[in-house]
Amino acid sequence: MAEPATPIRVVIADDAYVVRAGIAASLEAAPEIDVVGLCADGDELTATIASTRPDVVITDLRMPPSGDGEGILIASRLRETAPEIGVIVITQYVEAAYAVALMEGGTSRRAYLLKDRISSRAEVLQAIHAVAAGGSVIDPAVVEVLIDARLRDPTSPLDELTEREREILGQIAQGKSNAAIARSLFLTKRAVEKHVNSIFSKLALPGPETVSRRVKATLMFLAESESRQRLDAPLS
Repeated sequence: MAEPATPIRVVIADDAYVVRAGIAASLEAAPEIDVVGLCADGDELTATIASTRPDVVITDLRMPPSGDGEGILIASRLRETAPEIGVIVITQYVEAAYAVALMEGGTSRRAYLLKDRISSRAEVLQAIHAVAAGGSVIDPAVVEVLIDARLRDPTSPLDELTEREREILGQIAQGKSNAAIARSLFLTKRAVEKHVNSIFSKLALPGPETVSRRVKATLMFLAESESRQRLDAPLS
């Protein structure tokens, strides 16, 4: 007889009692989830993480003590101190900059969800399982913010890319590493690295080759791809 799966240990943080209690009540009905802590602010969340060592943290974006971006700050610290802990930021703010900040240092074990777009417990459970397994989730509405900005501005740094660079950026958007891109396009890894550096330079994403730059480049690529589809769509 197979052993039952170990429940995913979850801590929930939100300065609104109704929100954190509501999420907890919903998740406690799921047998694969064990809610091990409820917190009202960042300090309490930090202490609870240290004492319970959860698998996943669900946190609001804005709460005391810092207010703006408290959930992002905690996620950033956990990236260094406990990278095995997944973080799901649930917020009402549709801002791509927050999502990009959450993904700084890597997309693994990170999710950015919008409160008013969560229609069922299943969506939250899916995000929990995804980040616990090392994956990531970003609400499509976040990319919509970039799409709208692209539609308002007819110019784009993506227009500066060569055909080969756009092809490679498309591969980056699929989550492929430089080595995987090289194999897919029959290029040397060194050639891909040169193209990638050129892409980041043209997109004004300076600095060392990091996962965060790949995330930002991907968001820009997805935004333009979607906006071009809108512009090319026939009028009804």
